[in-house]
Amino acid sequence: MAAPMRRGLGRLLPLGRGLQGVESLLSPIRLTPTSLLVPVRTKRRHFIPPSVNAKYTTPEEQKLKARAAGVVIPDETPERPICLKSTPGIFDPYVPPEGDARLSSLSKDGLKQRREQLKQSIASQLGIRKIREYDPNFSTWTFPQKAQEIFIEAHSCLTNFNKQKLHSLVTEHCFVQMVRGNRYKTIRWNFVESLEPPRVVQVRWSFMVKKSNAYGQVTVRMHTRQTVAVYDRFGRLMYGGEQVPKDVLEYVVFEKHLVDPYGSWRLHDKIVPAWAPPKEPIIKTVMIPGPALDPSQEFDELDYEIPKPKPTQWHQ
Repeated sequence: MAAPMRRGLGRLLPLGRGLQGVESLLSPIRLTPTSLLVPVRTKRRHFIPPSVNAKYTTPEEQKLKARAAGVVIPDETPERPICLKSTPGIFDPYVPPEGDARLSSLSKDGLKQRREQLKQSIASQLGIRKIREYDPNFSTWTFPQKAQEIFIEAHSCLTNFNKQKLHSLVTEHCFVQMVRGNRYKTIRWNFVESLEPPRVVQVRWSFMVKKSNAYGQVTVRMHTRQTVAVYDRFGRLMYGGEQVPKDVLEYVVFEKHLVDPYGSWRLHDKIVPAWAPPKEPIIKTVMIPGPALDPSQEFDELDYEIPKPKPTQWHQ
């Protein structure tokens, strides 16, 4: 039967293509029934999408309904805000010479130090020229005294925590560093005198997002005498002392948004050199367990000796 059928179909269809098409249609693989695909539920769905005629249509209502059902919806990561009033750091941190002293020009280290100072001075002249395009009254001779006044007033506002005035004296980057960890503390700060006149050691300018959005930064060297005392929430001294003045050498960075016509120079950051001596450790208040007293007894009546910690050998 198959031979006459193929012969008859070969007459109707072109030779070659017709036979190949008919053979594919009459192949035993084509004539076998296809396998059925049955969907199988393998995983339980904790959150079923709402139907078309659902009661809760808005996304907020759907989230509330899902949370009420016990479904944990991950929070969306918020976008990081960008503050255009100030920069997030220092453009080119000033590296003060070790010991803050000028070495002899005859030595190898002295020649290297003079070469670095020459490079820094050339870059500072370019920064001064750029800042004067926006602020014609800027001068490296009068600015240090103005910067020292801003420095003193900002630290006075920090001790009294005048938040509105402090924002006008320090940048957003500096404000976070100054108020961090001071919630349950009391700070007493006082400016005694200036041991050396402040002077400008570096001037830089840069831009953010686009070149027309320019910023200026000036690093001022200050050698002053100050008193600082930090008390905890119980009134106990943690650091420093109000009656002990100390000599402080600081390299303070001031910044200004040059494009803003109402902008002003504000305290931005502080540079701590690598050769600076370490700070004194903070004295923390701890509770020492005492004896168990009866309601009729007082601690002064007992001859109780405060236990001392046992010595521990840290190194062999």
